[in-house]
Amino acid sequence: MPTLRQLRYLAALAQERHFRKAAERVNVTQPTLSTQLQELERTLQASLIDRSAKTVTLTPLGQEVLNRAQRVLADVQDIVDLAAASQHGISGTVKLGVAPTLGPYLLPFVVPGLHARYPDLKLYVREGKPVELQEQVKSGQLDLVVSPLPINGAELTTIPLFREPLLVAFAPDDPLAQKPKLKKTDLAGRNVLAIEPGHHLHDKVREICDTFGAHISRDYEGTSLDTLRLMVGMGVGIAFLPALYIRSEISNRGEVEVRELEAASLHRHIGIAWRERSVNAAVFEDIAQEIRTFAQDNLHEVTLLN
Repeated sequence: MPTLRQLRYLAALAQERHFRKAAERVNVTQPTLSTQLQELERTLQASLIDRSAKTVTLTPLGQEVLNRAQRVLADVQDIVDLAAASQHGISGTVKLGVAPTLGPYLLPFVVPGLHARYPDLKLYVREGKPVELQEQVKSGQLDLVVSPLPINGAELTTIPLFREPLLVAFAPDDPLAQKPKLKKTDLAGRNVLAIEPGHHLHDKVREICDTFGAHISRDYEGTSLDTLRLMVGMGVGIAFLPALYIRSEISNRGEVEVRELEAASLHRHIGIAWRERSVNAAVFEDIAQEIRTFAQDNLHEVTLLN
């Protein structure tokens, strides 16, 4: 029979698409991971991994096995959580996934309130691309995720949190700085800097560019909002940046100017999700409400979602 360890290794390989990185993720050597996956294939008498391609991919059967393995791993994690909750109540560690374009600019505001409410609860935070984080919640590697919507998965409970505006950022000497509010026509033909593909914000910016006749720079894609801000300040291009990032990193700086776009609604929706059968669902609902309450009372930039 397949072992839980082998299923975890298969899930790690599917995520990383690389044997060494997958081994690092599960804290074993690459030969150990490879041997266990080969043993899994021998047990099932089937090929799960396509080793002929440049990037490691799963065979169609391997993908189906992975889908079922993720449900098994999530169920096992729920059993562990159930036992812990029965002995210690609401304590231990909650593993939270969050997009890097959001977490650093939201969590510092809400974590103190959560700690005051649950002093024995420890929050472990992992940043990553939204799609990857959602898969980690489904497989039990993470307990919940705060991410731009949509969050996909029928097995996940999703609660909308708030709508966050996106503002246009540009260098202080850009002609746009002479205008108190921008029009759609001001963006036509402009070079737009965006975060690298795989982030929801990249897709959102591409959508905006298609609508307003701007174009995403092919020469530069940022790995973080900070790198985008620096490049914008140097006049390389303009960018669409989230309001909470601007509040945290730009409001008191003179290196970048920001403006709203007149008669246009530029925003992204933020939500929170966890496995619907999680034994800590009530706690996660409290976390969601804590974020919503803080946003309503303190973050005038955002609008709560129903």
